[in-house]
Amino acid sequence: MTLPTTDTRVGYPAGELASTGRVLHVEPLADGGAVVLLDRTAFHPVDTAWPDQPADRGRMRWPGGEAEIVDGVTGGVHEGALALGPDLPVRGGTPGWVFVVGHVLAGAGPAVGDTVEVEVDADHRLALSAGHTGCHLASLALDAALAEAWTKPVRADALGHPGFDGAAITSSRIEPWGSVDVYRVGRSLRKAGFTVAALDDPDAVAARANALLAAWVAAGAAIRIERDDDALSARRSWVCELPDAEARIPCGGTHLTSLAELAAITVALETAPVEGGLELRMRTTVAPV
Repeated sequence: MTLPTTDTRVGYPAGELASTGRVLHVEPLADGGAVVLLDRTAFHPVDTAWPDQPADRGRMRWPGGEAEIVDGVTGGVHEGALALGPDLPVRGGTPGWVFVVGHVLAGAGPAVGDTVEVEVDADHRLALSAGHTGCHLASLALDAALAEAWTKPVRADALGHPGFDGAAITSSRIEPWGSVDVYRVGRSLRKAGFTVAALDDPDAVAARANALLAAWVAAGAAIRIERDDDALSARRSWVCELPDAEARIPCGGTHLTSLAELAAITVALETAPVEGGLELRMRTTVAPV
């Protein structure tokens, strides 16, 4: 079967929850399922390079059939070969590659050439979008809360504070209505000028971050996604108009459109010793209005 020659066009950055697309390729799976590639979709897949946000949930319908979409993966086509999910060896936008959304179905899918409808679970999308928005704001609030802990210049975050999050993060996981971020404070961060003693009282750091988060939520800041075009690999940025500055962070996930949709964003911090340093874990909880 012929593989796609252009990127999947995606509507989820604009908040789409339903789409109509044409089937370009169907990849059978050993368990009897299939991965379906469409020319366009509203379905958000897992980003292989930074798999922080889980895939949407939803259903695919076509003439004479329908199936649950049990997962969504990012794939790439290069020199006539398809690589899906963890097998994709490059990041989005790599020259010479075509990037696609793979819709993973539990059973046999539609036929190449069929027109299909994709419907996304709106409640699950909302919960993950809220979690992702909260994750970005929590990272900015944490950076601000630790701004005085640096003794040397360090790369700034989207609000101009020293970027602890960017320098120390090891993993991030978006959850419905929240997130968990893990940071490592070791020798390299100490050499960069970070004072580890600033984390002796993680509750105090969390309190400073939560005060900022409360002020931002109270302001009801507007949020938007800016993108070059609707191709899967196009550059996209999360933009939030906070009271004192506009925050802009590269991001391929889904988000809320306003902080007025939330009652609160709060973080809890805990530390644990690890070999060669310290691990900081931040759990972010987002509450709807």
